[in-house]
Amino acid sequence: MRAIRHVLSVVGARPNIMKTAPVVAALARRHEPARHTLVHTGQHYDEAMSRIFLDELGVREPSQTLDVGSGSHAAQTARVIERIEPVLLAERPDIVLVPGDVNSTVGAALVAAKLEIPVAHIEAGLRSFDRSMPEEINRLLTDQLSNLLFTHSPEARDNLLREGIDDARIHAVGNTMIDTLVAMRPRMRALDAPAAHGLPRGGYLVVTLHRPALVDGDLLAHAISALDHVAKAMPVAFPIHPRTAARMRSRGLAFRSRGVRRHEPRGYVEFLSLLEGSAGALTDSGGIQEETTYLGIPCFTLRANTERPVTCEMGTNTLLGLAPERIAEVPDLLEGVRRRPVRVPPGWDGRAAERLVDVLEAGVPDWDDLAGHRRVMAPGSFRPARAGTQGE
Repeated sequence: MRAIRHVLSVVGARPNIMKTAPVVAALARRHEPARHTLVHTGQHYDEAMSRIFLDELGVREPSQTLDVGSGSHAAQTARVIERIEPVLLAERPDIVLVPGDVNSTVGAALVAAKLEIPVAHIEAGLRSFDRSMPEEINRLLTDQLSNLLFTHSPEARDNLLREGIDDARIHAVGNTMIDTLVAMRPRMRALDAPAAHGLPRGGYLVVTLHRPALVDGDLLAHAISALDHVAKAMPVAFPIHPRTAARMRSRGLAFRSRGVRRHEPRGYVEFLSLLEGSAGALTDSGGIQEETTYLGIPCFTLRANTERPVTCEMGTNTLLGLAPERIAEVPDLLEGVRRRPVRVPPGWDGRAAERLVDVLEAGVPDWDDLAGHRRVMAPGSFRPARAGTQGE
């Protein structure tokens, strides 16, 4: 086992920051805290989509910002690989911590692995089983490269075992993004975003749409038309992603209904305040499926699949398919979802980062020693699902 005295975290998009911030805080609270270095690749460079999240979550300025910017998947990943290598060579951390499934995640994991620096993956094992999604490729590769795989739901462990991942590398710690939500909830409630925006509490729909499959083609026009229809029944709050806004401008698309309140991207606390006060959410985002599950808010996911099936099993999330025409059904569907019993997955309790740091403090196993390595769980923490329990 290698002791971990220096942790280097790599973030590139706003969900990465939300998943990593609680780990940074948990490391700092330890009696003998490991040194921590934060590297931001700059994959999401829009001020409202990244900078504000660092400010609101209390994470210090990154030690390095790589400014990789946008581009094709190949170009963006190549810039991450090229620019992270000299940082890792200079810092020589004991482990590289990568969250999520963006290009920065897989690029940093690949460089670290080739430099023989251990890799730890936050949110390992999520699968949509759809390889047309770039994120799915990133998940698969990152998990294969990782020494420590931190899962947040039982099916993630089952996915990893099916793919031949050694059970000794898998640690069920819970959902660190929910840690961030729990920590920010008092500020979220105090802000009262619905009142600030003149929206009726419990009577409006929050919308976020940004994935290429939906916004880069003809489906976007159908989605906008359907949202105009929904706005006849209830107000629609739409904090619009820069990518979606750009596609609307380039195609000359606009909302006709005054019931659609188009906003610039909201800060994390303000967005969560809007979400908690809503009747429900319509999204193609992965993270919002999780946040609505914790908050008990009905969520309608405009995708053909989800890498977070636990959110559907818990009762709040409904897959609509990649079918914008179904948006018009949302006001009627809301009542049915509200009547479902709502549960929260084990480990989504605000203490996932503490369990994760417990594992880091135990050290990282060398590849040759993995067969004899045993999982280390915090006292009183939830038990990971046994292999084969899914679907029984």
